[in-house]
Amino acid sequence: MVVIGISGDDVSRQAKFRDKYGLNMPLLADIDKKVAAAYGAYKEKNMYGKKVMGIERTTVVVGKDGTVKKIFPKVKVEGHVEEVLAFLESSSH
Repeated sequence: MVVIGISGDDVSRQAKFRDKYGLNMPLLADIDKKVAAAYGAYKEKNMYGKKVMGIERTTVVVGKDGTVKKIFPKVKVEGHVEEVLAFLESSSH
């Protein structure tokens, strides 16, 4: 299994984030939001009553064959790792 983080931040901000949280996975910069848009994670959001475009925290599970196996939209950090691991375990049988 390979885990990759993708965000709209530039490489230097990602390095600070990686170091702060001790991450050991690749982090990819999607500054122009093309990857986020392709996976449906760059969308119109409501921020303080104003509609703006932004990235919605989303987890996408992609199979070895390149097909999307599951999308977890509107991710909340608490409990999410366990949710994804449970999906991976159940889909591996």
